[in-house]
Amino acid sequence: MATNAELLARRNQAVPRGVAQATPVYAARAENSEIWDADGKRYIDFAGGIAVLNTGHRHPKVIAAVQKQLELYTHTAFQVLAYEPYIELAERLNKLAPFKGPAKTILFTTGAEATENAIKIARVATGRPGIITFTGAFHGRTLLTMALTGKVLPYKKSFGPMPAEIFHVPFPIPHHGVMVEDSLKALQFLFKADIEPQRVAAIMIEPVQGEGGFYVAPDELLHALRKICDEHGIMLVSDEVQAGFARTGKMFGIEHSGVEPDLIAIAKSLAGGFPLSGVIGRAKIMDAAEPGGLGGTYSGSPVACAAALAVLDIIEQEKLLERADAIGKRIKAKLQKMARSNDLLPIAAVRGPGAMIGFEIVKERGGFDPDPDATRRLTQRALDLGLVVLSCGVYGNVIRILVPLTAADSIIDEGMNLLEQAMKVAA
Repeated sequence: MATNAELLARRNQAVPRGVAQATPVYAARAENSEIWDADGKRYIDFAGGIAVLNTGHRHPKVIAAVQKQLELYTHTAFQVLAYEPYIELAERLNKLAPFKGPAKTILFTTGAEATENAIKIARVATGRPGIITFTGAFHGRTLLTMALTGKVLPYKKSFGPMPAEIFHVPFPIPHHGVMVEDSLKALQFLFKADIEPQRVAAIMIEPVQGEGGFYVAPDELLHALRKICDEHGIMLVSDEVQAGFARTGKMFGIEHSGVEPDLIAIAKSLAGGFPLSGVIGRAKIMDAAEPGGLGGTYSGSPVACAAALAVLDIIEQEKLLERADAIGKRIKAKLQKMARSNDLLPIAAVRGPGAMIGFEIVKERGGFDPDPDATRRLTQRALDLGLVVLSCGVYGNVIRILVPLTAADSIIDEGMNLLEQAMKVAA
């Protein structure tokens, strides 16, 4: 088998540099929350494939469901010859929808497809063009979803012009000087300066920002947005691509607020490592598009649907909602202790519902001045020690923890000890 160094050299010759790579490590095998690289080194996985592996690497029930489906058929295209796994999964997701009344679900392949199709559905349902999202938001890398994304570097640089009729308002981050009232005031300014609310199809928001820095959308903001949407006939879209499927201690992140969205974009941990995404929405809204207006050749792959049905079983049977809360309490307790240590990198703003945990690397204890250089040193040192952990955030100084919810306490503790050691060395 090729080594990490050999694979990196081949990758540099064969793959464009626009596909970023957080580490020079190449996976050889993985189980639950552990990965072994091409050189045989073991790592604890605190990245979870960027929030894809809430049920861990190669969960036995997911693998069994996929193997069973592989023996039947792998593809027909749902638009040509439909199949039961797609329908069964839609039925189960409709029952989980966090809003009253009948729901319908359409399946796709990637998170960007989910968010983009949510916008398509909102536009056709309202007959309006305008879309409002938030600074720091990440909604995908297609041209439309890049425009929805509220972060220039690295997603938008040199790719313009962006599609029209997309607007951003500040996401509230109190320790960076933006309050909920500032966000709502900016929204009202937007209605006066750029687009009247009667031309807005949807407001899209992440209940917990992903790439933007694991900032939690305040309940006050979500309730205010629901009221504004109701007043003006605007669709409220919850982007649950990263926050969904038990990560926050609820099936969907927005459930913590009690606010009911009109449409929900889903992906990532839906299928336990297999490519699958979708949009869940109120039935009347979902039926607005003409037949043929939605879909895709690989959308709702029967293999991925089989995996997703197993994932839903695992979440229920292994009580992963409760497990997410337990993991979150364990990790945050350790981080709070680390924050009081003078021997480690200074950290601030430990946060996140359930096991969707973020914290900031700052330049001095008690402050909030971002330190992206120290953050880069930390992630590299952690990797050297055998821990895969990712950074994020507009300022590049947030560490996010996305350990599989199936990880044992001993593995979580080992990973947190490695993180502490990395913070000591990087200080």
